[in-house]
Amino acid sequence: MGRAFEFRKERKFKRWAKMAKVFTRIGKEIAISVKESGPNPETNPRLRMAMQNAKAANMPKDNVERAIKKASGKDQEDYKEMVYEGYAPHGIAIVIETLTDNPTRTVANIRSYFNKCGGNLGTTGSLEFLFDRKSVFKIADKANDLEELELELIDYGVDELFREEEEDGTTTIMLYGGFTDFNRIREYLEANHFEIKESGFERIPHENKELTADQKAEVEKLIDKIEEDDDVSHVFTNMA
Repeated sequence: MGRAFEFRKERKFKRWAKMAKVFTRIGKEIAISVKESGPNPETNPRLRMAMQNAKAANMPKDNVERAIKKASGKDQEDYKEMVYEGYAPHGIAIVIETLTDNPTRTVANIRSYFNKCGGNLGTTGSLEFLFDRKSVFKIADKANDLEELELELIDYGVDELFREEEEDGTTTIMLYGGFTDFNRIREYLEANHFEIKESGFERIPHENKELTADQKAEVEKLIDKIEEDDDVSHVFTNMA
């Protein structure tokens, strides 16, 4: 087990679960996917992914259906995916993914959080070299032999997989693969009837930076402010 496992072990999708407005984020993802490729999940893989994630987050089915219906209408806001990067106190790199209908408002808010907490907002692309962007899938555990499954999936871009125990005592399988291999991995899983529970992308730092407890608290203060913003969908750092 490698970096992805250690990263996952610490986070366990912590940021997804912590987001106070997770249903809002998923609703925006549904809106973007419907705008791109229509309201039918059978022919729209991105919408299918958003619906899987909605189910994993216990988002009511009625909410999902309303979001799809709204996204199909003319009054739906036009959301954009924007990424912001900067340094928190003590040299911690932060990458922020947002879904926003007003990038001017969003960047002003993000900049203010950095300024108030002793950080600096950088330019787009300035910190990407510190992270690997990975496809990630959580699937139901129906594999008897993980090594055999890994050998099969290597050809589709998976470079790490492992079992993970859930809170209810069941196990799932986590898959990590190349960013550009997402569709190939998804197509294999669907063709072989694996149940995809969650899927998406994560940014995994090449190296984690150790801080003292007090320093870590300063960085967490900034992260909390960023995550409270309605436009923010994911936050990634290289803090250990």
